[in-house]
Amino acid sequence: MMVSRRVPKSTACSDASGVNELTSLTAVEAVHLLRQRKVSPVELVNAAICRIEATDAAINAVPIRCFDRALDAAHAVERDYTRHRNDPRSLCGLPVAVKDMTDVAGVRCTYGSTLFADRVPLHSDIVVETLERRGAIVLAKTNTPEFASAGGLNTANKLFGATRNPWNTALACGGSSGGSAAAVASGQVWLATGTDLGGSLRQPASFCSVVGLRPTPGRVARSTPLPNDMLCVVGPMARTVADAALMLDAMVGETSRDPLSFPAPHYRYVRGAQTWHAPKRVAFSPNLGLCPVAAEVAAICVNAAMRFADGGAIVEHTSPDFSAAREILNVLRPAWLAAHWGDLIESHGGELSGSFRAHLDTGVKLPAKVVWEAEKKRAALAQRVIRLFDRYDLLACPTAPVAAFPFDTARIDAIDCMPLDIESDWMLLTYAISLTGCPALSLPCGFTSDGRPVGLQLIAGPRAEITLIAAAALLESLIDMPRKAPIDPA
Repeated sequence: MMVSRRVPKSTACSDASGVNELTSLTAVEAVHLLRQRKVSPVELVNAAICRIEATDAAINAVPIRCFDRALDAAHAVERDYTRHRNDPRSLCGLPVAVKDMTDVAGVRCTYGSTLFADRVPLHSDIVVETLERRGAIVLAKTNTPEFASAGGLNTANKLFGATRNPWNTALACGGSSGGSAAAVASGQVWLATGTDLGGSLRQPASFCSVVGLRPTPGRVARSTPLPNDMLCVVGPMARTVADAALMLDAMVGETSRDPLSFPAPHYRYVRGAQTWHAPKRVAFSPNLGLCPVAAEVAAICVNAAMRFADGGAIVEHTSPDFSAAREILNVLRPAWLAAHWGDLIESHGGELSGSFRAHLDTGVKLPAKVVWEAEKKRAALAQRVIRLFDRYDLLACPTAPVAAFPFDTARIDAIDCMPLDIESDWMLLTYAISLTGCPALSLPCGFTSDGRPVGLQLIAGPRAEITLIAAAALLESLIDMPRKAPIDPA
């Protein structure tokens, strides 16, 4: 029986080579060692702590840390080893990070806002309860822009400052799950949660060269004030497709507290990632007919999508009609924000950032008829996309119209000389997919000539995560991208 002890930080971090060896493992490899008792949860927690302390001054990914809580949880997992070993979905004591939009009992949850700087929830979100029941150990909370919305282009707030890209700390990490993407890319944690309404999980995954998976609404149960919300979901972020599948296995399941949730499948997603399955037909679009895409980004993405042909797939340039997506976005996004945060206008209106306040003002003033019409258009768009999957296994397109840009960029229309609208174009390629209810995954697929990461967005039919994961794992093997950003310790 493996017995671990709480290791003082000075001792735990003294062997840098050992720390790097552990934090360089994939999540699948780390969990395999945990199951075999060749490494303990406490050892992995201490290795992650050391990595955070060595790198986070440079990237500022995890401003809220709960190391003592994590070490206590690691010991608890060890005491309950048999249960976790017998649960095929258990992470068996693997440390993870949780975005600072999601409650973890006894740990600050600020939403990236000074208004909630001292908020400490008594209870965890459903998704955290599920992860912890399945052996995940929450090590830290990751940075987010205020209410996962203000700023949009980046992950920065007045409370904790900006998170930087671990591939190049002069660059943005994307938003709004940028802290999670940066923490995973830099090896601070093996896995992290992200939230995704318009692309908040997929876009930072693209900017930081990690895998970000937006599941079908209801696949991952979560706590929400809007129980029928089909737009915002919680999903996994990881360095490989198999790792993201492993985390999704630990997140799925049904609960009466989330009426949209449905039972976990009888199979495990990680198996699909490990037994590659080539799609027969893939539809590719350079921009979904919605917005300009930087020429180099488009070229990298089309070259990556064409690699499916190496596995025997037919790749064709086609796309459903997404032309209504911009109009729908301009209604449903502020309506969603107002439903969640509209009360803040009366109580703290003067303290909200200008762009966020503007979205709330728009949302609370929207006539019901305008919202209904947008929902009808959304339903029609979703049906057009679903019909595509009668003929194709996957739809592929760039995740973002540009690669990562300098972190202090204020306007996206200054990036790569692209004529993009700051209020919508930067998120149209991902938001358009959110409207359909289809699962989507951002896969690292290359770097620009000056070293900026680029992601390819892969989309499958509703509830077809296994198809998505298997195809993404195949393409990942064909592209063979680096797994971890080579950031130097601060």
